[in-house]
Amino acid sequence: MHSNTKEWVRFNVGGQHFLTTKATLARDKSSFLYRICQDDPDLETDIDETGAYMIDRDPTFFAPVLNFFRHGKLIMDKNLPEQGVLEEAEFFNVAELVTLLKNLISEHNRPENRNVYRVLQCHEDEVTQMISTMSDGWRFEQLIPIGSSYNYGNDDQAEFLCVVSRECSTSQGLRGTDRAQLIQQKASRM
Repeated sequence: MHSNTKEWVRFNVGGQHFLTTKATLARDKSSFLYRICQDDPDLETDIDETGAYMIDRDPTFFAPVLNFFRHGKLIMDKNLPEQGVLEEAEFFNVAELVTLLKNLISEHNRPENRNVYRVLQCHEDEVTQMISTMSDGWRFEQLIPIGSSYNYGNDDQAEFLCVVSRECSTSQGLRGTDRAQLIQQKASRM
């Protein structure tokens, strides 16, 4: 049983040969790859000695584009930059893959947030002021009494640990704001 050789298409991308079928490329009929194998008069390209369409692009980034036609999914090496595959998807006019890659890149570039906690030590008479003057996104979490509250002298006051938190983007770094540094300094003097 002979297969129809007219169904097979060969591409020479940056010196590396790729083989696929017209049916595979027909999944996106507006793409450069489908149109070139349909002998679209608007798209001229050279053909090498093996009959492959010659395309001056990077074969490393071409392979995931061709695999997208084959599987309908983005399949690529985890060490391959998505931006490079996006360039090829845009060049070859594979709209669905372009959208998928842009969403993926934007998702990876979204800053990750995490909570940063600070523990501040203060005396009993400073707790109210410290909590009421918190700003810059700091949130009160917990007040922990330390030491004895059974002191009877005029200078003896209960001490507390005040736990505060703030949501920070990992891209911002974790350097404290001026206000947080001021609170820390004030608490350390107590």
